[in-house]
Amino acid sequence: MPVNIEPVVLKKVEELRIALHRHNYRYYVLNDPEISDAEYDRTMQALIELETVYPELASPDSPTCRVGAPPLLSFDTVEHSVPMLSLGNGFTDADIMDFDRRIKKNLDTDEEIVYTVEPKLDGVAVELVYENGRLVMASTRGDGVNGEVITPNVKTIRSVPLIVSGGGEVLNISSRLEVRGEVFIGLEEFKQLNQERLDQNLPPFANPRNAAAGSLRQLDSRVTAKRPLEIFIYGVGIVTDLVLESHWETLHILKGLGFRINPHIRPKILIKEVLEYYRELSEKRHQLPYDIDGMVIKVDSLEMQKLLGATSRSPRWALAYKFEALQETTRITGIEVQVGRTGVLTPVAHLDPVNIGGAMVSRATLHNEDEIAKKGIRVGDKVLVQRAGDVIPEIVKVITSQRTGAEKKFNMPRMCPVCKSEIVRAEDEAAARCINIACPAQVKERIKHFASKGAFDIDGLGDKLVEQLVDAGLLFSYADIFYLDEDKLKNLERMGPKSAGNIISAVANSKSISLGRFIYALGIRHVGEHVAGILAQAFKSLNKLKKAAAQDLEAVDGVGPVVAESIVKFFTQDENLKTIDRIVDSGVEILWESDKQDGVLGGKMFVLTGTLETLTREDAKKIIEEAGGKVSGSVSGKTDYLLAGTSPGSKLNRAKELGINIIDEATFKKMMIDDW
Repeated sequence: MPVNIEPVVLKKVEELRIALHRHNYRYYVLNDPEISDAEYDRTMQALIELETVYPELASPDSPTCRVGAPPLLSFDTVEHSVPMLSLGNGFTDADIMDFDRRIKKNLDTDEEIVYTVEPKLDGVAVELVYENGRLVMASTRGDGVNGEVITPNVKTIRSVPLIVSGGGEVLNISSRLEVRGEVFIGLEEFKQLNQERLDQNLPPFANPRNAAAGSLRQLDSRVTAKRPLEIFIYGVGIVTDLVLESHWETLHILKGLGFRINPHIRPKILIKEVLEYYRELSEKRHQLPYDIDGMVIKVDSLEMQKLLGATSRSPRWALAYKFEALQETTRITGIEVQVGRTGVLTPVAHLDPVNIGGAMVSRATLHNEDEIAKKGIRVGDKVLVQRAGDVIPEIVKVITSQRTGAEKKFNMPRMCPVCKSEIVRAEDEAAARCINIACPAQVKERIKHFASKGAFDIDGLGDKLVEQLVDAGLLFSYADIFYLDEDKLKNLERMGPKSAGNIISAVANSKSISLGRFIYALGIRHVGEHVAGILAQAFKSLNKLKKAAAQDLEAVDGVGPVVAESIVKFFTQDENLKTIDRIVDSGVEILWESDKQDGVLGGKMFVLTGTLETLTREDAKKIIEEAGGKVSGSVSGKTDYLLAGTSPGSKLNRAKELGINIIDEATFKKMMIDDW
């Protein structure tokens, strides 16, 4: 317990936390709030103010964690105690009856099997780990064996309990409780989210699942906190101190502990009723406030589940019965090639509008040139179109029997349709790309990357402002950043003299940059921060790098043929060279790299894990590298120090196993001050 804090304050903080946990439970799980939104906000603000005045009272399961934590540098990984396997699929009643027969055969029984079935949400699977009633880790499904640690992001989801409480005080009902669920975004909330993005001149998300997945993988959990994420719990992994006998009983207990369970689960039914409910759910699906693409059938008895076991890919005791694909026929009226932010050319089919599952579809992705050739698609073809996953339209096949002879073959352009530059396609890739750094279709995203933290780190030049400057015709390439006119800036909407002056000052302050960061800022394909640093150390100057042949690049440890080819192609583009010359002519000073073995951290290898208190992991990485140290993403025998913040991942256990020095932020700062 913190010292020198009056008991009345401690009591007040605890009361506020308990109240907010209860109100979250009643609002997001029971859908039965006791207080108004305004009163809830006042209660939350009161707790925030107390935790601000008394920072030593900070707690990882405080309701204030819902607003997000400082950004991470990268995601840690964790191995699931029990693999999160994928489900086998069934598409017809015959498939389901075969599943039932296999269950009986494997169990060597003629008795009817009892099943529990639930809607199959089209979301993102996650695992929540509770120890002694408190949420200590959350992770994605990943590859089923290892997932990414996303604890700060999951804590922002208000329907996720931070403590196992059932809406009250923490309950120590289980020393370890691994809960699994599906994170999703509701349909109305998805529409509102996309409208907000359009209002901010940001690209809309393709569908609710993509929006949910992207929100969970934000390194800055404060972004996640602004997304309308929800969760339904559907199962467990390892559970200690609880005796569970059936799947439905497990879900019922979890609901009593404060977890949100789907209200359309149908428990303890026989196979005939399973088929009947499938048809009922299929008719009801479009009335639900979220996407489902089928239902999941599970053997209810946990003892039977254990006896049935699993294959290497999926459990034998569960099956997904997928809904019929939503398909219609229509005609391709034209094919347009779009250029993405990385220069990838994507052909898109324009269709005679057709209603598929209640939505008008007028376009469908054709993916790439090979896909068009494989399906034999021509302009004018009658085609079968499907809304895959209920959202993304795609062409399933061409109805060749209805061809008239007037159809026209489509050829991918050999020049960029936007900037007319050369198109390059790697031998081992299906995608064709425009590699012109000044291509208008790519300019906005390239400028954002150029101004980002790992590159020029220009304060104030965020995504919204970049969009505004490009749309206003003030930026055509990232070199234009250094030629911005303050008078023109201050006349922009929502700008003004002070803001314009701040931007000009920030640009001026960014003009001294290391070679590694400069190379990274250029946005060369396959060249991330790590490779950029390797190139800087190897070549020592930009001119030498520009003139390097592929074999010279491949001779550098860590640079393979694919990266080498990408670098050579980048520096053979006249437009790219002109852009670099303009940057240098503006007064940008590139600091030539030198070996930093003499720095205070000379030659030491660091690994970072968890959330630091006063530094972002990006800041810590920068400090280490500038002091001559190196940063790796994984713990190994070469690691000298593990810098651990709060909520560390599996790297901490690995470091302990290898006997590696584990330090906190305070120790790290002291190391930077004292001599070795």
